[in-house]
Amino acid sequence: MSREAYDNVFNLLEKHHSWFSESIPLIASENIPSPAVREAFISDFGNRYAEGWPGERVYAGCTYIDEVELITIDLAKRLFNAEFVDVRPISGVCANLSVYSAFTNPNDKMIALPIPSGGHISHGKSDFSGTAGLVHGLRIDYFAFDREEMNIDVDKSKQRITKMIEENDKPDMAMFGGSLFLFPHPMNELKDFLLGHDIFICYDSAHVSGLIAGKQFQDPLREGAQTMTLSTHKTLPGPQGGMILSFNKYADDIKKSVFPGNTSNHHLHSVAAKAIVFAEMLEFGKDYAVQIVKNAKALAGSLNEKGLVVLGEKNGFTASHQVAVDTSKYGDGGYFEKELEKANLIVNRQLLPGDKKAGRDYVHPGGIRLGSSEVTRLGMKESEMVEIADFISRIIIDKENADTVKTDIIEFRKQFTKVHYAFETLIDAYKYIKIR
Repeated sequence: MSREAYDNVFNLLEKHHSWFSESIPLIASENIPSPAVREAFISDFGNRYAEGWPGERVYAGCTYIDEVELITIDLAKRLFNAEFVDVRPISGVCANLSVYSAFTNPNDKMIALPIPSGGHISHGKSDFSGTAGLVHGLRIDYFAFDREEMNIDVDKSKQRITKMIEENDKPDMAMFGGSLFLFPHPMNELKDFLLGHDIFICYDSAHVSGLIAGKQFQDPLREGAQTMTLSTHKTLPGPQGGMILSFNKYADDIKKSVFPGNTSNHHLHSVAAKAIVFAEMLEFGKDYAVQIVKNAKALAGSLNEKGLVVLGEKNGFTASHQVAVDTSKYGDGGYFEKELEKANLIVNRQLLPGDKKAGRDYVHPGGIRLGSSEVTRLGMKESEMVEIADFISRIIIDKENADTVKTDIIEFRKQFTKVHYAFETLIDAYKYIKIR
């Protein structure tokens, strides 16, 4: 029985790789790492311990681990023009928890975006099992959001915060960034107001860190952010992991909050893989980020021309890797997530502004979210986005049989088998590598 399960797991892994090699991956929070990143990730570093900061470890055997981590820190500083970097958080959520621990106390108030307007669950209330509320005990209030602009409303947010201050309930932290993130947030416009009221500013760039590294979005550390948290596996095409960027004056507080506050051993194989992707991004990141945004705009425009409702039309639909589509005219996002998957179109359902008032929920939201990062990494450009939009509309609008569309997608994907924007691309992007 144990051998049967053992063999079955490997069989399923190979099936997954094969499936994705024939699919169009449009999950905005995912990407495909280069073969080099994958090689670093399966190294023996993943079997070792190195609690603490390089040179101050709790464990012996860290001679080369320390050197790699210091290289990773240096590359990240160069990539993001940051004074201080902590590469140890094992996820974006853990990076956020470390910042909450360093700069707030339980029962403090944080202002962020509500989830239907793009806020991430790690910024959420305890009532919704959000990390900030449930784990760290923060009370959460919200920025005002403009649905037409698909962005934070600066004036109304100032009014809300002013009222909180008048009621002796001032926010202690402002969290920018989110999971539905079409346009740069107006942090620059709000920073003087927030800092003038001693409200600490954090920017969660989990989704857009690759665009920031490629100088194609905004520059949070120059626009008012005192810390910036991120994931390393979305627009930044690295291993799954997290990171915190900040200034030297906050370094000690962040270091202690990460270890021993929020991590023990910090996934050393992931740190090595982060170094590889940072080097790739320093070399190829600008071209990659430029094409990501071009592709997202082309995909959004093509879907709009097909008759689908694409959010953010007033401002050109998107300035990031993301496209938000309101499918409610044809069916809910949960239904279409499943229908598109049958055709090898991998997307995710998405709560949209107004969904809660309309009685929709996360299982059956008003739309879907698409991301251009991974298909761009595979070498696709604007013309391919037009074809992808056609595949999507055939499922959503034309109600075409998923198997028919799937056959066309499998043929389409044969043109795109390698990772681009990397130093070495000898093996196929989704090739299963057997080392047993």
